[in-house]
Amino acid sequence: MIAITVALFALDPPFLEVVELNWLDLRFRVRGPIAPAPAVVVAAIDEKSLEAEGRWPWPRSRIAALVQALSNDGAKVVGFDVTFAEQDTGNDAALAAALKESSAAVVLGYFFHMRQADLGYPLGAGDIERRIAALESSKYPLVRQAAGEPASWIKAYAPQNNLDMFTAAAASSGYFNVPSDLDGDVRWMPLAIQSGEDLFPPLALLCAWHYLGKPQLAIRAGRYGVEGVEIAERFIPTDEDGRLLLNYRGPPVTFPYYSASDILARRLPPGTFRDKIVLVGATAIGIGDLRSAPFAPVYPGVEIHATAIDNILVGDFLARPRWSKVLDFAAIIILGLVVGATVPRASALGGFLTAAALLLLYVLLAGGLFLKARVWLNMVYPVLALAGTYTLLTVYRYVSEEQERKRIKLAFQRYVAPDVIEIMLKEPGGVRLGGHEDVLTGLISDLEGFTTFSERHAPSEIIGVLGDYYAEMTEQIYAQQGTLVEYVGDEIFALFGAPVAQPDHARRACATALAMRSRRAALSDEWVKAGRPRVKARTGINTGTMLVGNIGSKYRFHYGAIGDPVNLTSRLEGLNKTYGTDIILSDHTARLVPGMFLLRELDLVRVKGRQEALRVHELLGAADAPLADEQREMLKLYALGLAAYRERRWDDALSLFRQCLVLWPEDGPSRTFERRCRTFRVEPPPEDWGGMFEQLTK
Repeated sequence: MIAITVALFALDPPFLEVVELNWLDLRFRVRGPIAPAPAVVVAAIDEKSLEAEGRWPWPRSRIAALVQALSNDGAKVVGFDVTFAEQDTGNDAALAAALKESSAAVVLGYFFHMRQADLGYPLGAGDIERRIAALESSKYPLVRQAAGEPASWIKAYAPQNNLDMFTAAAASSGYFNVPSDLDGDVRWMPLAIQSGEDLFPPLALLCAWHYLGKPQLAIRAGRYGVEGVEIAERFIPTDEDGRLLLNYRGPPVTFPYYSASDILARRLPPGTFRDKIVLVGATAIGIGDLRSAPFAPVYPGVEIHATAIDNILVGDFLARPRWSKVLDFAAIIILGLVVGATVPRASALGGFLTAAALLLLYVLLAGGLFLKARVWLNMVYPVLALAGTYTLLTVYRYVSEEQERKRIKLAFQRYVAPDVIEIMLKEPGGVRLGGHEDVLTGLISDLEGFTTFSERHAPSEIIGVLGDYYAEMTEQIYAQQGTLVEYVGDEIFALFGAPVAQPDHARRACATALAMRSRRAALSDEWVKAGRPRVKARTGINTGTMLVGNIGSKYRFHYGAIGDPVNLTSRLEGLNKTYGTDIILSDHTARLVPGMFLLRELDLVRVKGRQEALRVHELLGAADAPLADEQREMLKLYALGLAAYRERRWDDALSLFRQCLVLWPEDGPSRTFERRCRTFRVEPPPEDWGGMFEQLTK
């Protein structure tokens, strides 16, 4: 397991990366919100602003008024998390003048099309160069590159600038691209994007740079990629791709928010924005840049930039230093080895407690380093090594201890259903004589004509045929979680609803009978080709209160059921011979499966050994089983014929049953009633007959 985890650690598959990212989010939420520095505030274009000023985008004159209001109130930097890429004739000059005259440094936001596909159409080389040239004053002035291979920067296709007049009038322009991780959350901010031959900083970095008085600005790359950004003596660490890991302060509105409409209407106390960085961004539903972040699935994009600025000014950066991978690797090896050495020597409880203690210790270590030192250690792979090693060892122990139980199971599975075996293994004390009464459904299936086959073939061949047949039919019983009670000669007896309670036991029995018939038909085709006999069977299904349990004596017992419903099931199986059918079920069962199966009422029968007559049905198939048009029409005529038969209209019934046989010559019930009608037409039954047929044989 350690080797597998190390391999996964090297490959870092996306699904495990997402798990680790979510565990990082959990660490943020466990840490809770922290107060940001007072330097950054948000001027929100919110619902209140839209109601006061009208739909977005506003006239540029209103944006100019906003810049003037913030500048007049003493704001030090104004950053726009919006673009002004389209002309607003008549108002653009006012905004350009406001940007140029503002005492606050205004940093405009723009964005990069990272790929040509994002833009949707190709740009000419000259157009791209023109756009890049417009940002000349906003690129990194200095790039410190260590000797060796040059760094691999994040590259963009082309910038989407503001209007040139605005770019020229503003103090700087910074991009506001913030790509998401695999799970859609924003956790990083790229501090450098290359377009053409130049490197450009983001909106947040330029806002902080102007706030600090525009000291020396440089980006530094080493042998293994980007190392970070220098602002005079400040150093902002990044990953090798130049991304800053954001140290989120809390949920949305952790930073102070002010409605743009209140700023324009001068409703705020004077000096509210003195010496502040004011980020202007849209937060209203429908126009706002809403993203997903560790603290909330809906997070204002403008506050992501505020978070980056606050990180830069405060300097409490989260780190995932390169040496952390060495520690991650060591944790995988150590935790896996410790668990592997202790769990096999401890009891089951002792092994669990050891693994749990190690897991807790590492989680506390990783969490503590995050909270105290702001270091991100990987949790997924060390925990995977620990949990995986523990699980494998536990499974191995379980397998070893279960050998004896498996031998018992192998010995008994030839005689009882798997469910019964599980009860015997889990509760040995429950294996006792006697039983209990319960409403169950029984199924008895008997091979047709097998006696003749037995008389003509050797015992070894008979046993082989029966063995293969039993195996195939038993699989169908087990597929519906039925209990195989016994094989008697060429007969199979199965129960549904015990020993495990099954509210739908009648449905399971019917489904099993159909599955057995389908498998039997396929088996017959296979056997005939192999020189074996074609197999047919008769099946009876009945539901009733049976005595079920371990039946027998102290010398031998088996799990089974007894009672009148079991006897009736056997009678129904034999009744198939009378009607030329293969599956007959009682009315007790039919009432429990309404609409689930295609049934045909056969007759009102009093079987041998019973005083009361019972309505019986033929099970034709599932409710949605396809029928030939002729068979469907035959069934309608059969129902009419049965009604005429019970009303003693022999000629009408005889005519209807003969029509049935014309449509479906192999229909056994129609042939049976056709014979009865001919007989009753000559010798009618007594007046109190009531449509009942008495079955005198078993």
